[in-house]
Amino acid sequence: MQAHPPTSRSPWRYLRDRDVQHAALVTLLTLLLSAGLVWLGYLVHVCRVAARSPLQPPRRMIVLVFGRQLVRDAPGPDYRQRLRRALALVEQRHTDHLLLLGGYSGGAQSEAAAGQAWLQQHGLAGAVRMELEQDSVDSLENLRHARQLLRIDSATGELPPVALLTSRYHLARCGMLARRLGFDGQPVAAESTLSLRPRTLGRLLIEASYLMWIDVGARWAALTGNRRMAERLS
Repeated sequence: MQAHPPTSRSPWRYLRDRDVQHAALVTLLTLLLSAGLVWLGYLVHVCRVAARSPLQPPRRMIVLVFGRQLVRDAPGPDYRQRLRRALALVEQRHTDHLLLLGGYSGGAQSEAAAGQAWLQQHGLAGAVRMELEQDSVDSLENLRHARQLLRIDSATGELPPVALLTSRYHLARCGMLARRLGFDGQPVAAESTLSLRPRTLGRLLIEASYLMWIDVGARWAALTGNRRMAERLS
């Protein structure tokens, strides 16, 4: 199989877009004018969601498993934790339908395909329905494409409730984006508990920044009636 060209996941790739530039500027001004207090509020929210999210959905439902950039064409540590939790949910009969999210981020296969292979190698039951979303490179695209797949699959065109399965540090952003896209999404954490290792703390800080950038930009778009900016998150 021929490798697809690597696709950047960096947020800076979006800065060529003037609406994103506009949102970034408003976010920076908000940060400065609040002396960082607004960002601190987002950080508290990210940490609270990370610490309190459950290990299973409240009822049986479709599970969306968020991908992660592959390491030598295979799932890395964070992605493997997500896949292990997905396998546990299947074994505990919390779901019989997995939707693996993640396109080509460099290498010969997509993140979703690598996740499928890992699950099959680790004993996933054949009766489980498994779908792959392989056209995205970030969380917003993950959810947009998942929404399209689920609507096509639905007899009414309505979105079913879903579990959003990802790493604890990532749950607040996924939850906010899912709500903006019309999902009834329930967070499910990959890890048993929130780690306080330096790497995880760093990820929480980055996620707070992402969340502020997205949320402040969306609020500004609504306040100013900028439909084009608002549509980037819908």
